[in-house]
Amino acid sequence: MEMIFIFARLYYILLLIFFHVGATDILTPSEAMTDGPTLVSAGDKFEFGFFSPENSENRYLGIWYYRIAPKTVVWVANRNYPLNDSSGILNIVEDGNWILRDHAERILWSTNIQEKSSNQTILQLLDSGNLVLRHGNNGKAGSYLWQSFDHFTDTWLAGMKVGKDSRTGLIRNFTSWKSPNDPSPGPFTYGIRTRGPPTEVVLWKGNSVQFRTGPWNGAGFSGIIVLPNTYFHLDLIVNAEEVHYQVSENSPATLTRTVVSYNGEVHRYVWNSSSLEWLLMYTIPIDPCDNYGECGPNSICTISDASICSCLTGYMPKSPQDWGIGIRSNGCVRKHPLNCTRGEGFLEVKGVKVPDQWVYWRNTTLTLKECQEECLNNCSCTAYASSNISGKGSGCLLWYGDLIDIRRLSSPSNQNIYLRVEAADLGSKKRKQAILVVVACSTAMAMLVLTICSILLKRSKRQVIKPQLNSEGMEDLELPTFEMISIAEATDNFSELNKIGEGGFGPVYKGQMPTGQEIAVKRLSINSHQGLIEFKNEVILISKLQHRNLVKLLGCCIQGEERMLIYEYMPCKSLDNYIYDSTRRKLLTWTRRFDIITGIARGLLYLHRDSRLRIIHRDLKTSNILLDGEMNPKISDFGIARAFGGDQISERTTRVIGTYGYMSPEYVINGLYSMKSDVFSFGVLVLEIVSGRRNRDFCHPDHNLNLLGHAWKLWTEGNVCQLIDQLMDQSVPSSEVERCIQVGLLCVQQLPQDRPTISTVVWMLDSEGTMLLPQPKQPGFYLDRNASKTDYSWGQECPITNDMTITLLDGYDRHFNSIKGND
Repeated sequence: MEMIFIFARLYYILLLIFFHVGATDILTPSEAMTDGPTLVSAGDKFEFGFFSPENSENRYLGIWYYRIAPKTVVWVANRNYPLNDSSGILNIVEDGNWILRDHAERILWSTNIQEKSSNQTILQLLDSGNLVLRHGNNGKAGSYLWQSFDHFTDTWLAGMKVGKDSRTGLIRNFTSWKSPNDPSPGPFTYGIRTRGPPTEVVLWKGNSVQFRTGPWNGAGFSGIIVLPNTYFHLDLIVNAEEVHYQVSENSPATLTRTVVSYNGEVHRYVWNSSSLEWLLMYTIPIDPCDNYGECGPNSICTISDASICSCLTGYMPKSPQDWGIGIRSNGCVRKHPLNCTRGEGFLEVKGVKVPDQWVYWRNTTLTLKECQEECLNNCSCTAYASSNISGKGSGCLLWYGDLIDIRRLSSPSNQNIYLRVEAADLGSKKRKQAILVVVACSTAMAMLVLTICSILLKRSKRQVIKPQLNSEGMEDLELPTFEMISIAEATDNFSELNKIGEGGFGPVYKGQMPTGQEIAVKRLSINSHQGLIEFKNEVILISKLQHRNLVKLLGCCIQGEERMLIYEYMPCKSLDNYIYDSTRRKLLTWTRRFDIITGIARGLLYLHRDSRLRIIHRDLKTSNILLDGEMNPKISDFGIARAFGGDQISERTTRVIGTYGYMSPEYVINGLYSMKSDVFSFGVLVLEIVSGRRNRDFCHPDHNLNLLGHAWKLWTEGNVCQLIDQLMDQSVPSSEVERCIQVGLLCVQQLPQDRPTISTVVWMLDSEGTMLLPQPKQPGFYLDRNASKTDYSWGQECPITNDMTITLLDGYDRHFNSIKGND
């Protein structure tokens, strides 16, 4: 039987050789790929073409190992849009992109490059398994216009960078297949965590952590023991531009891969050329202690113990009844609260995976002794450890609050953690060596120390909350929260002098934390137009988003009836503070305005296409575009944003929420919102930025049109340059400004299907005049005004009111004219 199996493999290999004699690794613009012929890399390592998974009749375009049986697929292009026959064709289009179509000419996949290119690009399959798009006359590594190594499926190959590119915001993670015969994205994702020290690899199911490796500690991951091998090694690269892990094979003859499987396991394989099979080197998770938070907070999981879970020293089960019957998920709580006054010290716990770092502090330069002193001086510090155990050790990690997901490793490890305990828990010998916090002093001095420690505890204490499932059905997530007292102190008790804005959510205050970090605090008002649902929605959505053109959420505060969101502070405030002010908008040169427009577009592109969730913002406006110290735009306020599923195109609501002047016609009239609704709002923003005028308050002596109508009128008359803000420098590049106006008009067209996608918008803005744009059609809400033509003279500033987010319940199918007075 074994001989038959070997002969079958040899026969398969001979067939491969027969059918691929003379195969090429390049697809040129004059060629197209149909179902049958394939590309084979120059060194005969990988093959690219159409395939069907086992027990499936669907056809996919993908990459697999050449001459290895059974077929081992490592990358799939059209994993969301399979072909149901062999009609697929891959060819080039005019802009240099390569697209996959079916017999009905539907586009199932595209390289989707946004930068300017030509129709002379070629596709090439490299020996690394990387499919690259490049100019025909330039094959240098790193000069690729697009590469499959930036668009992972479920397999990690040598040379792939797993991590984050800070320059582009690109996050490279792996997503499992849905099943063995269905390569569409499954529920499991494996990759680097983007918050906290970016050196930890995590396995998620949806948004719930299943397993984490522990942070890189200079010798390896603190939570797993990988024995030395001769096949490959792992490298960590951390710099200002990127953070990534990369596997390197020790020999050109080595083939190794890591796969995140459809059942939630991560497997590392090495090809054995003697036995002609994949050898499994390891699997994670490997045992129950690998399951995230298996024993709950403030406990340790030891797989060799009969009960597996035990409380850390100084802690006791939170629910002794549950603990006694083997239910340990509630974890443990302190027997006595820490108070910095009773000779507390540190107990060494050896050979462990360090806790999760939801609330932590990190310094790479401190010694271990300095780290101990740093923790001791903060009454809420519960543990510390060295961040780099290689050599003599260096760096410092501190933890505050609960300690989550600690396990004792079954193999020897030099990763230790130092747990803060009372003097009584140190033992008689160590008690004498404990570092005392309080020296002999009078009763009054002791009370003073107690008071100071209490204040420090309140100012620095953070905890972890888990918001419940929202209306979209998203899973729980964890987010650092701040104590009310620390936020009140940071904002000088919410002083009016620190108030920097007011919105539908409520007032916004500037604050400064004890560390010197400046923050912006959005406080939910009792009379807020938005409530707890919007508060939770914003927390859940924006905590998942990471992009240079999105505002960063630092945490939240929930105490009693108080609801607050804490953001990074934007020193230049919001765009409306500049664009509508006749003095400040002089600071907005055309270059700066164009950078703001493109930055907003890229942030919106991330929301619509590149984030883990497809987000529809629904309230894009100038007051929701914040500017940092370098005037870079950041989209904010996700209180009424919505998440779409992978294939979802639109949604209908009976609760129309948005801001008059920015909402699309189909949203106001029929309650339908989609990505094209955001595109409409973006188009309004573009025209407002170019003109320095607000759409809904625009006035002109010659007509009663709003800004969209005025721009359309000038466009049809061929006088579009008259829309340009007169306060801008006269040396503006007219062709670039006209292109922006044209893009803006394309975005505000009446019908959603006529508007471009935001990816096309980014492409149009970056085309620098080399691409012929389509002609726009009449805008949506091309409305006349009821005001008298003689109310204002051209050149005067029209009266401006604050932005107001409006809510329309039911009755949304009435004509917009019936509700325009609600503003």
